[in-house]
Amino acid sequence: MINLGSMGDNNFNMPPGFRFYPTDEELVVHFLHRKAALLPCHPDVIPDLDLYPYDPWDLDGKAMAEGKKWYFYSRRTQNRVMGSGCWQTIGVEEPIYSPSGQKVGMKKCCAFYIGEGVKTNWIMHEYRISSSSSTRSRKIDYSKWVLCRVYEEDGGGDGIELSCLDEVFLSLDDLDEISLPN
Repeated sequence: MINLGSMGDNNFNMPPGFRFYPTDEELVVHFLHRKAALLPCHPDVIPDLDLYPYDPWDLDGKAMAEGKKWYFYSRRTQNRVMGSGCWQTIGVEEPIYSPSGQKVGMKKCCAFYIGEGVKTNWIMHEYRISSSSSTRSRKIDYSKWVLCRVYEEDGGGDGIELSCLDEVFLSLDDLDEISLPN
């Protein structure tokens, strides 16, 4: 048996070879829909977590980890400010479709920014149930929950990687006195 994640007393023993690599559609249909409808999900491996008090590098031990990705449910909110920075939406929300072509959810991609707007390599995919897929059951408020996948991208972006000290200096108020090498 392998231990999946390390969420305090919520450790889950899975059979050897078990890996948690769900598709976007599986996250929405098999996990988020069941969570919003208050139905059991087996195995119940994704915890509830109030994301916003935590910086992304503090998720280990709080969210379900598989490899270098963390998964958790959170209440949907507009407040995305954390201790060291904030999550900002990048791009547009993408629809998620079932194999039959039905729209089942939406995926928003966010990047974590620290200090005075310095983008980090931390990415969050926030999944929500689309309003069109929630019309069949008006008794359930699907808008309260989101499912999040957080991970740190490899630094292969623009070729400039900042050290921790550079990030600290950039977060200071006197940005006009600091110049970055070209």
